[in-house]
Amino acid sequence: MRAFIVVVLAALALATPALARTMDRCSLAKEMAKLGVPRDQLARWTCIAEHESSYRTGVVGPPNSDGSNDYGIFQINDRYWCQPPNGKKSSNGCGLSCKALLSDDITKSVRCAQKVLQQQGWPAWSTWKFCNGHLPSIDPCFK
Repeated sequence: MRAFIVVVLAALALATPALARTMDRCSLAKEMAKLGVPRDQLARWTCIAEHESSYRTGVVGPPNSDGSNDYGIFQINDRYWCQPPNGKKSSNGCGLSCKALLSDDITKSVRCAQKVLQQQGWPAWSTWKFCNGHLPSIDPCFK
């Protein structure tokens, strides 16, 4: 009986997808800094990630009013920035699959988010209203 339970548990472990990574303000800021994101932007990026995904890498948002979805820690839209898995039409401005934005390695999410920022500015994120203006310093994360 024990052997059966061990086999069943092992099979379930292999069949169950890994849970997405949940970061926090400082771990995100440090990782983004290592990826070359300017330090003066880190407080804004962490605020956006907090309000968009609660710092979770594996989040796919519910459908938007136009039927699109948002992906990953920065909730990047599949209508414009990534190719959705269901073959929906997309501009795919970042040239990647939306699944790539769900990775625990945030490199592709950061690069795509930077592209969105470059082309549309901070107001591209609906949560920008929470992140516009004075934010707590990110400096304590680097001490």
